[in-house]
Amino acid sequence: MYKIVMKSSVKKDLKKIKNTHLETNFLKIINQLKENPYNNNHSFEKLIPPIKGFYSRRINVQHRVVYTVNDEDKIVTIYSAYGHYE
Repeated sequence: MYKIVMKSSVKKDLKKIKNTHLETNFLKIINQLKENPYNNNHSFEKLIPPIKGFYSRRINVQHRVVYTVNDEDKIVTIYSAYGHYE
């Protein structure tokens, strides 16, 4: 089981998510990340340079969760959870 850590910038994203219908999908993604951050669901995507080492999962067509994985410490760090195509 992985621990989820959210960067401070994600706090603003969470406020926006809670005010929309996206909260259910976001929570599903968080639970999946805890279990296996590499599982190929919710449009899993390994990002390429210039942001190599980052992964994303789509909340919906417009928004996605962007994160990194530290396998040694079993930590998933979330950098963004709202916006992408805005």
